[in-house]
Amino acid sequence: MMRRALLALAAIAVGFSLGLPAASAEAVRMSQEELKSRLEDPALVIIDVRSYTDWFLSREKIKGAERENYRDFEGWASKYPKDKTIVLYCA
Repeated sequence: MMRRALLALAAIAVGFSLGLPAASAEAVRMSQEELKSRLEDPALVIIDVRSYTDWFLSREKIKGAERENYRDFEGWASKYPKDKTIVLYCA
């Protein structure tokens, strides 16, 4: 499903909770195995931030992941719950 390393920005969830800009939080990596084990976790939000072309042409997508434009982070970041772990991936 995912070949490259996944970038989990759990710290963004912490930053949202504290009302801090995302840049002030340090990104945390999540292994593929950990993500797979947490796919059914309701406290996890998975966001696919690949470019539209990369996303559209890919046969590998995480079921249930939201698709957002990485260039418009300010436009969509606030719509996700602040008390959840936010996982952004671009693999």
